Amino acid sequence: MYQPRSNFEPGQPVTFPFNTAVLTFERAVDIVRRQWPLIATVVGCFLALVLAYALTATPYYTASVSILVDTRQAQILSKSTDANSTLIDPGFVESQVEILSSDDLIRSVVDSMNLTSDREYVEGDLLSHVIGAVVSALGLAEPESKDFVKRMVVAAMKKNLKVERVGVTYVLTLSFKSTEPEKAARIANALSDQYMVGVLEAKYQSTKRASEWLQRRSAELQQQAMDADRAVQTFKAQNNIVGTSKGLMSEQQLSDVNTQLIQARAATAEAKARLDRINAVTDQDLAQPTVTDALNNTVITRLRAQYLDLAAQYSDWSNKYGKDHQAAINLASRMQELRRAIKDEVRRIADAYKSDYEIARSRESSLEGDLNKLVGESGSASQAQVKLRNLESAADTYRTLYNNFLQQLQEATQNQSFPISEARIISTAQKPDKKSWPRTGLLLLGGLVGGLCFGLGGAVAKELLTEVLRTPVEVEGETALQCLGTLPEINSDGLDGSASDALGGSLARYALEHPFSRFAETLRNVKTAVDLARLSRETNVIAIVSSLPKEGKTTVAANLAHLASLTGHRTLLIDGDLHTQALTRKLAPHAKTGLVEALAEPNQFERHVQVDRHSKLNFLPSVVQTRLVNSADLLASPAMADFLKAARKQYDYIFVDLAPVLPVTDAKAVGHLIDAIIYVVEWGKTRRAAVHESLTELDVFKNKIVGIVLNRANPKTLKRIESYKGRHYSDYYIEQS
Repeated sequence: MYQPRSNFEPGQPVTFPFNTAVLTFERAVDIVRRQWPLIATVVGCFLALVLAYALTATPYYTASVSILVDTRQAQILSKSTDANSTLIDPGFVESQVEILSSDDLIRSVVDSMNLTSDREYVEGDLLSHVIGAVVSALGLAEPESKDFVKRMVVAAMKKNLKVERVGVTYVLTLSFKSTEPEKAARIANALSDQYMVGVLEAKYQSTKRASEWLQRRSAELQQQAMDADRAVQTFKAQNNIVGTSKGLMSEQQLSDVNTQLIQARAATAEAKARLDRINAVTDQDLAQPTVTDALNNTVITRLRAQYLDLAAQYSDWSNKYGKDHQAAINLASRMQELRRAIKDEVRRIADAYKSDYEIARSRESSLEGDLNKLVGESGSASQAQVKLRNLESAADTYRTLYNNFLQQLQEATQNQSFPISEARIISTAQKPDKKSWPRTGLLLLGGLVGGLCFGLGGAVAKELLTEVLRTPVEVEGETALQCLGTLPEINSDGLDGSASDALGGSLARYALEHPFSRFAETLRNVKTAVDLARLSRETNVIAIVSSLPKEGKTTVAANLAHLASLTGHRTLLIDGDLHTQALTRKLAPHAKTGLVEALAEPNQFERHVQVDRHSKLNFLPSVVQTRLVNSADLLASPAMADFLKAARKQYDYIFVDLAPVLPVTDAKAVGHLIDAIIYVVEWGKTRRAAVHESLTELDVFKNKIVGIVLNRANPKTLKRIESYKGRHYSDYYIEQS
């Protein structure tokens, strides 16, 4: 038997592993292909609404003013040379945007232009008129005050005003729209002029307030500085503190005495060194050169020179005449006298050095006493000096603050008289020559984009949220069973084909009268699938079932049986739906006996069979006067098994039109006698949950299901769905007989 593409395993519950709700690109293209009428309708509605609005909306005209904000203009009088002071804070520019759109600025323009009597801003839009009429009709309206009217006008103007910064520049664009082009330009210029006046006035007022405050503060600081200086002078007088150009007098005296003491100590040390030296050389030979040179005295030097001359004569004469010669003796005496003279001179020098040393020591002692006295006086005045420094620091601080505030007061006084603004108008508003709203092209583009978005969204939502099946891919994804084809809708009546088509033939014989139609060709594909199943095992009895009534399974069963019979095979069609007997009403409405009577005599069932004179199809009707309560038991009875056994011997194909699976249990009861099952699902109507539940009911016989047939597909929608197959796909089909 032919095995369908499924993942069914015997004894396991039915599962549906494929998620058809996943939106892929291919699926999205299919959705657009199927739902393009919905998308086109939504887009058309959007475009119609937009066009109607564009044609009926009140036109508006927009006038714009460009304002340059440059704080460097206000820095002409500033003495700051800092490079960062020339930079403009972006926050300042954004603040000017808020000022331009502030209520106070707009209110000043309303007052200056008397806009409270302008109908454009007082009467409001259509919605306001409707609300006002309703309120007046209910008697809830109250007289409007002037302030209330002004607030309404300000609010209306604020809606029409737009202020924005141009990129990252310092240029602001003020745009105002109105129903009259002249009014738009006039109000835009009035707003910009009022802004400039307001900036100057605000600067003047702020400078004036700053000057007044600085003046009061400067007077306070001046008095505080004078009080601080007076306190310093009073404290100095009370503590006998006298200052000089180099500091306090006591500190200067202490420094001078200390310097003198250092010098006196140095002089004492020098005198002591000379005295020690003179005492050291007194006992030596004063005629020696080292001694005389060390003394460095002119008298001693002269006496030594005389001594050396006599010594030279003495040596010469002694050699000539001997040491005992009277001349030598006289020279020796003379030399001795010179020695005594040198020695006396040395003593005199020593006495002088000693006197100098004593004087130096006395001066040093005196300076040390003076220094100790001054140090004592300085220690006693240290606390007073600390307090004095604090008073002087406070006085300096007050004096510095006073000088700074005085300078700022002078600058503020000068700035108050200079009308310099941080902003200037670089482009005034001109009368607009065309309306700014509504912009028909932009609205149409927006309507087109919006319509496409909503249309595509609606199409995707309709596809993903729908619970019906429309394509073979969806069928195979939901059920894991092969879809054998899609049958187009051949009649729109609601009685399962009981009416006639345009050619006068019954719907049950449509495949005979339209043999080259898509309907007939799809049924041939179903028969081919059954034939492929017959290759693996005996497949004679084929049941045609559906989940719910009115899905067209009866029409499918009749036409499929007619096609099988036309091929020359012996074919039997059985009306197995003992509840409605719809197939009998179509093919043999006047039959008196049928399946129930055949089950009474299984081997003699031919007596109840009727033969179609065109296709030679054998049909066994069901004739039941009253509805049977045991129809399922009757179909599952041994008599039914005997009947089918006898029929297998005579017919190649036995098609059984069974009752729907969900309402009654007939199909499940007779499933063990069936060789194959053709499952019919109504296109775009049968819900997925119903198909799932039906397959679960047939879980025991799931390996007998050859495939699923989608029935009653809308031809136009089906053509859109299959447009990817090309325009020549349907050339082989002829829908007329």
